[in-house]
Amino acid sequence: MRLILIGGGLGLTLLAGGGAAAYHYGLFSDIGDPVAFGQPRPAASTGSDAGPGALEPTGPKAAFVRTSRLPDGTQIGKTTLKGKKSGFTGDVWVWVPKEYDDPAYADSAFPVLISLPGGRGYPTNYWGTGPGLGLQQAVSDGAKSGKSLPFILIMPVINADTKHHFDGSDIPGQPKMGTWMAEDVPDFTKANFRTFTSRDGWAFMGSSSGGFGALKHVLKHPDRFKAAIASGVDIVPDSPLWKGNTQAMDENNPEKLAAKLIAAGGPDVYVNFQIGTKETGREKAERFMKEYGGGPVHTRLQVIQDGEHNGKSYVRGMREGALEWISKVMSAPTPKPRPAPSGGAGGAASR
Repeated sequence: MRLILIGGGLGLTLLAGGGAAAYHYGLFSDIGDPVAFGQPRPAASTGSDAGPGALEPTGPKAAFVRTSRLPDGTQIGKTTLKGKKSGFTGDVWVWVPKEYDDPAYADSAFPVLISLPGGRGYPTNYWGTGPGLGLQQAVSDGAKSGKSLPFILIMPVINADTKHHFDGSDIPGQPKMGTWMAEDVPDFTKANFRTFTSRDGWAFMGSSSGGFGALKHVLKHPDRFKAAIASGVDIVPDSPLWKGNTQAMDENNPEKLAAKLIAAGGPDVYVNFQIGTKETGREKAERFMKEYGGGPVHTRLQVIQDGEHNGKSYVRGMREGALEWISKVMSAPTPKPRPAPSGGAGGAASR
């Protein structure tokens, strides 16, 4: 914990008011301190303690540092992930809902929403570094109201540098950003959190280039991921790094992937497009929905009135319907059964 140097007058106030006054003035900060997620399990606990369909953290645990505290007491942590399968190293931000630490859910898995930013997407992810955008609060409020699930948010970088867009893909001769997001990031999540063993607990969300990644990963890996919220999204790969490599581009083209999935007859995937009325691109989403939104590819369009091409607009769309929609197709955490009440009339009757 860090103490900022202060003037004498304020120092006397703090001496009189104690620690509470110091926190009131924001002079103590635990940002940058180590943080852990989840309650420690008893030493005798094993994977058998997990509820149905749940996977206990496989380890090894990552070392997180706190980057934000939210008003409800939840926090965002950051770590650096060295991707074993992609070979790429980048930062990942994480947030878990209050329910994750609730003893009633101690044996339950939680659904995961891998949240991808737009723009450069490196060296930061604005969903993790900008809690003011409201993503975490939207998930909390949705869970509290019962309209949506308490998702774990995993927020990785999506590009390998600040100069290029990598289309969330393994572009030949470039860092394997597709493998990073589709394999290393889920492996990292399983190592650190209670997750579902089936794809019903795994989804993506993203905006702009991150929306492309969300859409593409669900269509390319329907055996691993079930749903996506894709906001302000491009529909086809367009990075100049492809350099005309048509075959590799086709393997990462949502249109081609959707057609392939339809031809195979499934498995079913669910895509919620989000478009603001003050941005372009609606016609692209509607054309995709018309051509591929059938059979196993289930689509929906969330139109955000007066919405612009930015994170705050997309979070508003999530609040207005997208979060509730995606929650209906995902697995929910399950609390432990409440013990039957003892004593009283019911207890006497049983004796």
